[in-house]
Amino acid sequence: MNAHIVCGYEAGCLGYSLFRELSAAGVECVILAPSTIPTEKGKKRLKTDKRDAMRIAQCLANGTYSPVHIPSEETEEIKDYIRMRNDHKLALKRIKQQITAFCLRHKLQYVTGKHKWTQKHIDWLSKLKLNDMQREILNEYLLTFNHLIERIALMDKRIEELSQKPEYKDKAKKLSCFIGIKTITAMTVLAEVGDFNRFSDAGHFASYLGLIPGEDSSGEKQHRLSITKAGNTQVRRLLVEAAHCYNRGQIGYKSKDLKNRQSGCSAESIAYADRANVRLRKRYFQFVCRNKNPNVACVAIARELACFIWGMMVNKYDRKPQIVP
Repeated sequence: MNAHIVCGYEAGCLGYSLFRELSAAGVECVILAPSTIPTEKGKKRLKTDKRDAMRIAQCLANGTYSPVHIPSEETEEIKDYIRMRNDHKLALKRIKQQITAFCLRHKLQYVTGKHKWTQKHIDWLSKLKLNDMQREILNEYLLTFNHLIERIALMDKRIEELSQKPEYKDKAKKLSCFIGIKTITAMTVLAEVGDFNRFSDAGHFASYLGLIPGEDSSGEKQHRLSITKAGNTQVRRLLVEAAHCYNRGQIGYKSKDLKNRQSGCSAESIAYADRANVRLRKRYFQFVCRNKNPNVACVAIARELACFIWGMMVNKYDRKPQIVP
């Protein structure tokens, strides 16, 4: 009896290691996206190995799932490196909060400058008059702070080196033509997404990032919800952060830094990015004039930015990408 055997497992802590081991042994395997596996109503909290295996088998038999994209081992390593760098950034943010809380507890207020965490602010922290125990505590905090600053700087330099690899150089350079996107963000998008051609259109890509609004409509009534937040969290967060850059500067203005990032790119890539930058800045100010919440406006800009990024990566320069409403 001829039979076609396929095995699968939910995406999780095992990553792609089990997939590669099974593939090397000649066993066909797929990784199922957990958000696309149907669950029985009222039984979401009933989770056992037997139930999970039954649900996965049903999904494989009926095709009611979405497979996870399998990146190359090199791309996976770069993605892990960038995520490790982001973990250090979170640790840096935490130590800043701890130093600020320490100063607040001891009624120490920085008033000699406008911005914190500049060299002037660090010098002020180093020269505070404290007792021996307080000085020891603050010195330990500052030691950790300086160590993290140095480590992140080295990691950023390493990511810059990785961006010069032939498979990433041109793509990272083109993505840097957009306002708010530099090498770190560009490399994160490339490593996390992988193959952009697997998305049929810009709307599909925005949906993958969880940047499209949910909906709870009935009959003729339409009720839009907040964004779904499904899919890749890393890229969604970075694009929302990049969208905040569109609330600064005049429409059509190009900073010196942006011009330097665009130098060396093809004319059509620059023209496409400029068109996107002008549109997104204009759209942001339109949202503000309509009294939209600035955070809501930034998420809407991030959704359109994702559509333009998809168009850039699949070379759809000749037509405007589909914008998700």
